[in-house]
Amino acid sequence: MVAGALLLPPTGRQIRGLHHAECMTRMTLGAPILSPARMQLRTLTMFAAWESEAAVDEFLVGTGLGRALAAGWHVRMAFQRRWGYVSEFDGLPESVGEQDPAAPVVAVTLARMKLPQIPRFIRWGRPVEELVRDHPAKTLALAALRLPRTVSTFSVWTSQQAMVDMVRGLSAVPQPERHAAAMAERQRKDFHFEFTTLRFRPLAEYGQWEGRNQIRPT
Repeated sequence: MVAGALLLPPTGRQIRGLHHAECMTRMTLGAPILSPARMQLRTLTMFAAWESEAAVDEFLVGTGLGRALAAGWHVRMAFQRRWGYVSEFDGLPESVGEQDPAAPVVAVTLARMKLPQIPRFIRWGRPVEELVRDHPAKTLALAALRLPRTVSTFSVWTSQQAMVDMVRGLSAVPQPERHAAAMAERQRKDFHFEFTTLRFRPLAEYGQWEGRNQIRPT
């Protein structure tokens, strides 16, 4: 199931109401590079854009891949803001209007790597992974990849302000500048040929993540 989804991810031609799907395998933020936790090649994650919740429901009950994913955990979200660019999501506007800084938020990054830059990306990215993983304002933080070029992160935050403070190096945590320093290094010499950060309002969650529920802040 995992290998098939990675090699031939679902498309809108096959799945009614699907705009685009990124199928990846799970990574653990901050784990050693050469470790089973780092690259969990048997655990599938999917990030997808849909035209409606009815289309999501139909996929989850009407396809083998959907039924497999429905046995896990997923969150449904409403788009709020885009920074950067990845061609598969080029139809998204930069923003859909004002957002409440006190409201919960989900942040998703999606990057297409420049292969020669991967060692440098790891060197600057590992401290950021640890910052996000250990941050008290996040309720869940994950990463995923699809070899050889695609890397993604997914994090759920108690408030948009807490997430923005983390990005800017303003959090009251040890070494808060780690994310800001990595972004400055990326500006100096880019790690990616495409990169975007997407911000969402979490609407509802389904199932459990490793025995946990109520990951979406309320």
